[in-house]
Amino acid sequence: MLDHDETLGQAREELEGCLDVEATRAVERRYLGKQGVVQGQLAEIPRLEPDARRAAGQAANRLKQDLQQAVQERIEALESADIAAQRAGTGFDATLPAPHSQRGGLHPITQVTRELEDLFRSMGYDVLDGPEVELDYYNFEALNIPGDHPARDSHDTFFCQGDGHLLMRTHTSPVQVRAMERFEPPMRIVVPGKCFRQETTDASHDHTFHQMEGLVIDRNVSVSHLIGAMKTLLRGIFGRDLDVRLRPGFFPFVEPGFELDARCPFCTDGCSVCKKTTWIELLPCGLVHPNVLRSGGLDPDEWGGFAFGLGLSRLVMLKHGIDDVRHLLGGDLRFLEQF
Repeated sequence: MLDHDETLGQAREELEGCLDVEATRAVERRYLGKQGVVQGQLAEIPRLEPDARRAAGQAANRLKQDLQQAVQERIEALESADIAAQRAGTGFDATLPAPHSQRGGLHPITQVTRELEDLFRSMGYDVLDGPEVELDYYNFEALNIPGDHPARDSHDTFFCQGDGHLLMRTHTSPVQVRAMERFEPPMRIVVPGKCFRQETTDASHDHTFHQMEGLVIDRNVSVSHLIGAMKTLLRGIFGRDLDVRLRPGFFPFVEPGFELDARCPFCTDGCSVCKKTTWIELLPCGLVHPNVLRSGGLDPDEWGGFAFGLGLSRLVMLKHGIDDVRHLLGGDLRFLEQF
């Protein structure tokens, strides 16, 4: 039988001479492999006297464990030395170029929103914000849409559970009354923000969309002021005059109301975006209804104004030639990186 200390000492000497893990594994196979030293000792145990077999087996197992530990210690020492050498050889070279870091970009809706904010500020407007979780009063009642008004049906509202007075705003128009309550007229404001409606998703509709509300309150405001402001707005957005039309439209919070449509840039005889009409609804607008002025605490005999609601998602589609609104909020970087 092998002497434990002598065999272990010999193995340690061989391991100390190993300069890499591969050489260490070779020593391991020589002592612990299927044809190794320890396996040979185990093969001799059945030939021993019964009384000596147990002691021989215990000795062989102890030698095997000690050899395994010695091999593992050598491997760990070699790996630590490699790491230390790598660290010692790693210096900072100030002449090397900095590592490239990919820069993010603004979402196309954010880009257009900021462009519009700058445009309106140049026209003397203030940019305001309002809550996305809105009171039923500001979203409907204060805008001349009482509880039994049929116009509520078209809004497909998300109501908050447990409270019939809270809802996800269906448009940015609630800020009209909030602004009239907060500020003294005359005023010019725009309100960009997200809106929410339970709508069937298609190429031109989504349950979450972006709007920009505009409101002007002053004395002696007329439709001609509204038309002039809208022409200036569209010229500033597109840098050119668009093929547009102004037609009558109904909105409870304006009187009279109009629809400003733009010619569909994706077709000549109708498509899914324009619903086969060759026109895209872009800008509902009109003169502020007297009841809305009263809700804001203003006297309609003294003050008047006009309001408009710009669909930012559709505007982005027009500006960049996008044929499906779902691309904007889909989160596909292959699409968004183009902007």
